[in-house]
Amino acid sequence: MCKVGRQYPGVMLGAVLVLAACCAGSAAIAAGAPDGMQANLPGVKLYFTDTGGAGTPIVLLHSNTGTSAIWQPQIDGVGRAGYRVIAFDRRGWGRSLADPASGPQPGSIAGDLDLLADHLNLERFHLLGVAGGGFAALDYAAWRPERLLSLIIGGSTGDIAEPEVAGFIKRIEIPEIRKQPAAYLEIGPSYRGSDPEGVRRWNEIHEHSRQPGAPAQPLRSPNTFAKIETIPTPTLVIAADADLLAPPALMRVWAPHLKNYEWATVPDAGHAMAWERPGTFNDIVLDFLRRH
Repeated sequence: MCKVGRQYPGVMLGAVLVLAACCAGSAAIAAGAPDGMQANLPGVKLYFTDTGGAGTPIVLLHSNTGTSAIWQPQIDGVGRAGYRVIAFDRRGWGRSLADPASGPQPGSIAGDLDLLADHLNLERFHLLGVAGGGFAALDYAAWRPERLLSLIIGGSTGDIAEPEVAGFIKRIEIPEIRKQPAAYLEIGPSYRGSDPEGVRRWNEIHEHSRQPGAPAQPLRSPNTFAKIETIPTPTLVIAADADLLAPPALMRVWAPHLKNYEWATVPDAGHAMAWERPGTFNDIVLDFLRRH
């Protein structure tokens, strides 16, 4: 087993954080995700964006509070590094439309991902999921590891159905916190204080994310320690040190059950680390991708 810890410590950390904040602000001011397409798949007209080209593909799975628009800093940054970046709105989110006439509902995120990969003729690809997207990424990796070059999970409980994880979550839960606006749960205080325009744009994406009445898509099977222990794929687990929902100590409960994983931390960031600190996040992701 390879369990390498890459901490990306604070060498010139102040400069890095300032640059990252500026990058996030620029992304937030942008009009949003680029114009995309719809794939007519069984049960859904799946909205997706695709930078195209001959680069190695990477598919991005958004959180429960977002859509493919939340990935704009990664579409730009990882795309510029030469990768083909693909992101889609989950069924019932954003601009993806459930289509009961063409297939059963609500399906699974992993199932829709596999159909989209077929639609785009992706033989093998990297997979990145954050928060709720991380649940589905683990689900897919356990089901279809032969299609993955690597797996990246950021800021996620993994939706691991184990007493150790449930107990940890219960102990850290702040009373009444889930009655607060999503930005208080997901965005770190440093970003909320320093980039009001970025927070405004994040809230705008969140407010147009889940469609009214849309059911959550279940996992193909519950994520458990035994299930993720079967994943052979090289995996990067990224924690954010100001994450209220999936703090590093919680992620360290389930991450060691992966066969072949590395660990990294984004400093001074909350649950929405990829949005808050895109420069740091993208550097960590690209370092991993280049080695796999």
